[in-house]
Amino acid sequence: MSLHVEVVSPERVTYSGDADMVICRTVGGGDIAFQPGHVPFVGVLEVWEARVIRPDDEDTFAVHSGFVQVARDRVTILSDVSEPRADIDVERAEQARQRAEQALSDDADDAEAAAAARRATVRLAVATGGSADSH
Repeated sequence: MSLHVEVVSPERVTYSGDADMVICRTVGGGDIAFQPGHVPFVGVLEVWEARVIRPDDEDTFAVHSGFVQVARDRVTILSDVSEPRADIDVERAEQARQRAEQALSDDADDAEAAAAARRATVRLAVATGGSADSH
């Protein structure tokens, strides 16, 4: 038995297929894993990674907010932005992170710069296979 998973953004369906487990991070709830038979669930996503795990492989996506819904062995991730590892331009993400950090050094209370830094950090972590916690 497996889950049917869809990762969707306004621009496209980033992933559609079966998986054994999906792991993502919800606001106020931390990391959560979904496996077949999970109870119905709706949660608000953090800017973080979403992992779709299959027996032989794993796909990782940078997701920038949105929602996750689980119902009847279907997991749907609806995100403002969802980028698979292969689509992330590491150089561009690093430049965005540097710009955001510069803006934060000028104004530590700049919420927009803090959000941009978080998005860039998550994109870099997904692209390099690292952890956003360590960036």
